[in-house]
Amino acid sequence: QVQLVESGGGLVQPGGSLRLSCTASGSIRSIYTMGWYRQAPGKQRELVAAITSDMSPNYADSVKGRFTISRDNAKNTVYLQMNSLKPEDTAVYYCWANIMYMGPSWGQGTQVTVSS
Repeated sequence: QVQLVESGGGLVQPGGSLRLSCTASGSIRSIYTMGWYRQAPGKQRELVAAITSDMSPNYADSVKGRFTISRDNAKNTVYLQMNSLKPEDTAVYYCWANIMYMGPSWGQGTQVTVSS
């Protein structure tokens, strides 16, 4: 059994920054890709950013140049540094990991609200 626990969400003013963290725990042999999705009210869940086990990142066009994804393989942890936040970034952010022998796993979600 695997558990993904996120932290770092909250309320921030437009132009501000937040850093999300997500740690996977349990019987983990190895993790392939890790990433972050988000879902705003009334919208579909969308990929924000992902990073492979060899540190190759991928970003949604809407966050390129503002968000940075990174990971620490030794800690089974993925991070999302979010800068220059906009009101349209408001959403529940979900951590995701593709885990060897187990497949995809999701975190419980953390709320990010960008508002003045």
